[in-house]
Amino acid sequence: MSKKNESPARIAENRKAAFNYFFEEKYEAGVVLQGWEVKALREGKAQLTDGYVVVKDGELWVIGLQIDPLRTASTHVTTEASRTRKLLMHKDEIRRLIGKVEQKGYTLVPLNLHWKAGRVKCEIALAKGKAEHDKRDTEKKRDWEREKARLMRHKISARPKA
Repeated sequence: MSKKNESPARIAENRKAAFNYFFEEKYEAGVVLQGWEVKALREGKAQLTDGYVVVKDGELWVIGLQIDPLRTASTHVTTEASRTRKLLMHKDEIRRLIGKVEQKGYTLVPLNLHWKAGRVKCEIALAKGKAEHDKRDTEKKRDWEREKARLMRHKISARPKA
């Protein structure tokens, strides 16, 4: 028996979100997709950097999720790369999120797309926007960690061998 080729767990990630927002809570939601979109996701043709989540009529929708169609996509299906896609969550969770989002400064941000039991899931976060000085602090910490790692690596390699 040959093993089925497993796709990597992560499909797309929104790295920009961690720089722009503080995450309060994280949730996992299903995504309503068409067949050609699932095939494109298996090939890794997704981009999530400009995505955001909105609430319309008590439902969650992700906007800005870019799924590029494969060149071999069917000719009878019209493909729209950046259409609005519905997120699936329990009604109680959605109500709770709506209450939080209506508070000042909170928003819903998609963090990543991943596979779970053969289905595409979207991890979303209840987030609060960072001020400009918070972004600078984040950048300073990241630069210091990088510099510290470089110094430690240099110090260890320069140490005489016993």
